[in-house]
Amino acid sequence: MRTHASKTPVQRIAGGGVLLLFVFAIAVAGYRYLGDYGWLESVWMVVITISTVGYSESSSLSPGLQLYTVLVILIGMSAAAYTFGGLIQLLLAGEIDRLIGLRRMTAEIANMKDHVIICGFGRMGQSLAEDLRSQGRVVVIIELNADRIREADILGFACLTGDATEENTLESVGIVRARTLVAALSGDAENVFLTLTARNLNSKIQIVARAELRSTEKKLRQAGADRVVMPTVVGSRQMARVITRPTTADLMELVSQREFSDLELDELRVAESSMLSGMSVGATDAHRGHKLLIVAIQSRDGKLLFNPNASQVIQVGDTLILMGHIGDIQGFREKFNQPVESV
Repeated sequence: MRTHASKTPVQRIAGGGVLLLFVFAIAVAGYRYLGDYGWLESVWMVVITISTVGYSESSSLSPGLQLYTVLVILIGMSAAAYTFGGLIQLLLAGEIDRLIGLRRMTAEIANMKDHVIICGFGRMGQSLAEDLRSQGRVVVIIELNADRIREADILGFACLTGDATEENTLESVGIVRARTLVAALSGDAENVFLTLTARNLNSKIQIVARAELRSTEKKLRQAGADRVVMPTVVGSRQMARVITRPTTADLMELVSQREFSDLELDELRVAESSMLSGMSVGATDAHRGHKLLIVAIQSRDGKLLFNPNASQVIQVGDTLILMGHIGDIQGFREKFNQPVESV
């Protein structure tokens, strides 16, 4: 059986309303028949009695009717207090839950390290957050729109309501401890200002920025962005690929889709402790031994070598771009003592 304390605010309001209506009806009937009042006068008496407005310092009522009035006041005020208490609880419950949730969220963010900060939870931000979470990345969202923040919270993301271009907001989500920041706000000017602010707060953080106009790309890079993504350009290239090279487009889509998460196009930066250092591509036996394709190698100076031949020597700081199943890639890492670097 539910106790009074365990009832929800809506249940309290409904129950209290029924009780108050019952008390009101009984009280009106009592004044009508015990005090010989008319119906309108009886209603008037009940209203001024329960509301404690009163009608005089002394009463001309009979002792029995005075006692009845005292009972009406006590029971009526209790019913009213119960009902309005539920209403107040209903109004405050959301605010209290919000404050508790905010405190919990703040504590969670304070413990984050090497996380990804996504500024803007529009269509791109939401899709990106879900993709990163599916890959095991720790993500925190900054969004100013209350509806989007509510949606992010429902989806289970750590999130903060605020202006991402403000230093205090970025500091609140631990930008000094973060590995990557994504500037996915709606306007190019906002993303440029956000990039500049973030770079000033953390000179080592990786910044990936969204741009709508080609002219914005240069400004974003000057502001400190490491990578600039233009959705219109990416989308048009994908559409052109679908038209001219549909099979290639299907392969790229297969790799990128979440439902085919076992197939991965991954990158591996060769660390000093890795056994890959000084080894040739052929000696790794990536294809026959691990069922992997070494698609390309990027050297430390940024040069990209596609389809390296078997004699190509792997150096410390090189980045191998591998394609294969996740388990095979993990086995390749373990064999050559190659640590996993978080992005």
